[in-house]
Formats: sequence, C-alpha cells, structure tokens
Amino acid sequence: MLCKNPGGYLSAADIPLPRLYIGMAGVFFTAALVWVYTLMKYSVFKIHWLMAALAFTKATSLVFHSINYHFINTEGHPIEGWAVMYYITHLLKGALLFITLALIGTGWAFVKYILSDKEKKIFMIVIPLQVLANVAYIIIESTEEGSSEYSLWKQILFLVDLICCGAILFPVVWSIRHLQEASSTDGKAAVNLEKLKLFRHYYVMVNIVCYIYFTRIIAILLKITMPFQWQWCYEFLVEVSTLIFFVLTGYNFRPASNNPYLQLPQDEEDAEMDQVVTESGALEGISHVKKTSNGRDHQKESTL
Repeated sequence: MLCKNPGGYLSAADIPLPRLYIGMAGVFFTAALVWVYTLMKYSVFKIHWLMAALAFTKATSLVFHSINYHFINTEGHPIEGWAVMYYITHLLKGALLFITLALIGTGWAFVKYILSDKEKKIFMIVIPLQVLANVAYIIIESTEEGSSEYSLWKQILFLVDLICCGAILFPVVWSIRHLQEASSTDGKAAVNLEKLKLFRHYYVMVNIVCYIYFTRIIAILLKITMPFQWQWCYEFLVEVSTLIFFVLTGYNFRPASNNPYLQLPQDEEDAEMDQVVTESGALEGISHVKKTSNGRDHQKESTL
C-alpha cells in the first residue's frame, strides 16, 4: 500500500521537481527560440540547426519529465504513455548532445565538410555508449536507491559518461596530427590547425572540465551534504549547469562575422562552402559579403 504525504505521493525532496522541470523547460524553449531567431538573420551552417534541434529536444524532454512526476505525485504511479514519451525524448536528447559535440570537436562544417573513416568509427562507438548511459539513467530512476542494481547502474552511468567524453577527443587529436603534417606546405591547413586547437580547448574546458565535472562530481557531493528536504536542489543545479553549457556553446559558435570560430579561410573558387552553408528564407535576394583568406571582400549573390 502506498503512503501519501500531505503534498502528494512524492517524498519531501521530490515534491518541487514537477514545477522545477516545467519551469526549466520554459527556459530552454525560450533559449531555443532566441537561437532560431538569431539563425534567421545570418547565413549559417547546418550544424547550427542541429544545435537548435538539441535545445528543443531538451525542453520537450523536461516537459514530459514534469508530467511524469506530476502523475507520480497525484496518482502514486507513472502513467505509461507519458513515461514512454519522456524516455524517448531523453534518449534522443542524449544522442543529439554527443553527436553535436563530436561534430563540433572534429571541426565538421566549420573546418571540414566530411568525416574520415576513423571519425565515423568513433561515432559508431560513442553514440551507442551514450544511449547505454541514458538507458542506465532511466533504470536508476525506476530502481530503489537501496537496491544493488541502483549502485551498479549508477557506476555504469558514470563510467560510460567519462568514456564518451574521452572518446570524442580521439578524432580531434587525429585531425590535429594530420593538419600538423600538412601545415608546413599548406597555409590553409595551418589556419585550420589553429581552428581545431581552438575547438579542442573549448571541448576540454567547457564540456569535460565545467559541465561533466560539475554535474557528475560537484553536484553529487552537494547532494550528499544537503539536508534531505533540499535534495531537489541537486536536480536544479544539474539543469542550470546544462543551460549554462548550452548558452556558452551557442555564444561561442554564434553566426557572426567577428566570431573567431567561424572565420574560415576561403578561396574565390571554393565551391564546397555553398554545399554546407544554408541561406535562411529571410535573406533571399540579399547579397552577402564574406572575407577571403587574403583579406579581400568576396561578393556572393543569393539565389532566388
């Protein structure tokens, strides 16, 4: 028989979670809309739209998470349909997150336009691992904390997260090593080499050091030391750190002419750029001026 607290079936530590998740979902939706509005004003890379899809998926996942907790609190058990929708969006969010990070880390679209065979193999390893990490998270949520399975899946989740973050660095290192060999004879390779080093610095500092370190270590330590009724603050800190991570990533890779991440060397006869840069409908009929590697203005007429 289920025991009901004055505020519902959830424990005192979990009662604020439905409001927390729906509130954060609104914040992520707002951030996603601001990002899309920004993209509509510039010529952007396809990966920018992938980042927008990630933000919307994250917000949708939080909405279903809030609904799931609401029914647990009012009915004493989750409604299967809402729980399944949350699990699907949570898995999709995890896969999109690491796909986006891997593409950014390898310089896809910003520096180069295809992935090497080694990089594709890393994707084939990292994405299933990240899916496993999300499945482990779902199992943890449905398991009692005192059970042996809870501790096992908690350790698996932590280990898989670290493996995924480390694995994405391998294609970055391979790309840097390849460009180092070519940079002595190819000026464009030398510029791209500096760009990849910039991406590596972003990935290590923002993703591994700030995001993963905080959400997996600092936040957990805070959860252990907090009073029971304040345990929900752990989830709040995780969501806020995720939001900060998304905002920092969007700021670093925002479409702007003075963004060092997007100042690519271009030749006047370079046709590859036309294949990866998409023009928004709002810019049809407007000419676009881009800087070439030698400092000259290159006029590109939009196609009607």
